[in-house]
Amino acid sequence: MTTFDPGFLWGAATSSYQIEGAADEDGRRPSIWDTFCATPGKVDNGDTGDVAADHYHRYREDVAIMSELGLGAYRFSIAWPRVQPLGSGAVNQRGLDFYRRLIDTLLDQGIQPWPTLYHWDLPQPLEEAGGWPERDTALRFAEYAAIVHDALADRGTHWTTLNEPWCSAFLGYATGRHAPGRREPAAAVHAAHHLLLGHGLAARAMPGTRVGITLNLSHITAISTAEADADAARRIDGMQNRLFLDPVLLAAYPEDVLADLAPVTGFDHVQEDDLKTIAVPLDFLGVNYYSPMLVGHGTTPTASAYVGSEHVQHLDGGRQRTSIGWEIDARGLLDLLLRLDRDYPAIPLYITENGAAFDDEVHDTARVAYLDGHVRACAEALARGVPLKGYFAWSLLDNFEWSYGYAQRFGIVHVDYATQRRTLKDSARWYAGVIERGGL
Repeated sequence: MTTFDPGFLWGAATSSYQIEGAADEDGRRPSIWDTFCATPGKVDNGDTGDVAADHYHRYREDVAIMSELGLGAYRFSIAWPRVQPLGSGAVNQRGLDFYRRLIDTLLDQGIQPWPTLYHWDLPQPLEEAGGWPERDTALRFAEYAAIVHDALADRGTHWTTLNEPWCSAFLGYATGRHAPGRREPAAAVHAAHHLLLGHGLAARAMPGTRVGITLNLSHITAISTAEADADAARRIDGMQNRLFLDPVLLAAYPEDVLADLAPVTGFDHVQEDDLKTIAVPLDFLGVNYYSPMLVGHGTTPTASAYVGSEHVQHLDGGRQRTSIGWEIDARGLLDLLLRLDRDYPAIPLYITENGAAFDDEVHDTARVAYLDGHVRACAEALARGVPLKGYFAWSLLDNFEWSYGYAQRFGIVHVDYATQRRTLKDSARWYAGVIERGGL
């Protein structure tokens, strides 16, 4: 039997726009995702998050499910447009009251609340003012963080500033695959910096709390040892991983990445002391891992989220894939954790998202296998000295999967969207067993 330390934290994760619904209730105003979903052709099947999994009304039922599974923690996000509907100025107390009720219900069940301040739902007025490519958005984010901190700091246990700033910057502003749907490579690079700046400013605005950031990271390999292929891997690793890890943990942007981006944009938007702010001391680093990447040099540039590296080819590694098309490789998670431990200053690590989409109802054997393999990778990382402190399965519930709408199911709990009935999948029962035993 593979066992974990009794203090290892087992949780599950969700995000506000993906599950809450109640899009126009109790003072909430539109986010960039409401606007994006209302734009024809942006989301599969024309789906929206207007109702989603109706968690706003069913949170007590969902917390009861968490308790039944034995979760030690629940990672969720707070909707900025529910708390501060215009992105600045007036505070919506009804929005804050929802999160007070949710957190109190979690605490009553002995479940640690792990709030995330930003999981992509920027208030629409801030996008109309320029969005994350504008420095002012980082300042507004710090203001919002202070509001939430003043209202809820006595309730949350671990606070995350941003979830996956890579996605916000490059899927939102480079490829347009995500809200706000812009295709402006230079603006995407500026957005990445202002997201990180907002992170640092927000962390400073939340004194006395345990604060971290969650990054989506990948283990990246080259198709061959040829110089051009190795350079392709270096470039993608730079844009996916080091562009975010280095400023947060080392207070510097990687010089090679700056050189790669020089044909796209300068870095005159980076002001004095920005990197000092971004590298504010943290209590933990959240790691979201789903899939590895295999890359090689290409000769024909194609549209890419990897600004400045459009010629790099993303290749098929021949592994089994999930229904969303992502290759499965638990070894990649182990290699990533070992790399973080080796290359960066020591910091407590948490797997804040890990999971898989499959075409399933309740009997989800493929998801059980996916989770089992990745939990075993976590155990191996711990055995090799990595300071890994917890694991959060993605996702607690089937939900609105961004531009894929409701076509992709990541939940360990099945949601019948017509009735909102919740049903434990086999993966949920498997996970409850792991938690109860403290291992595999």
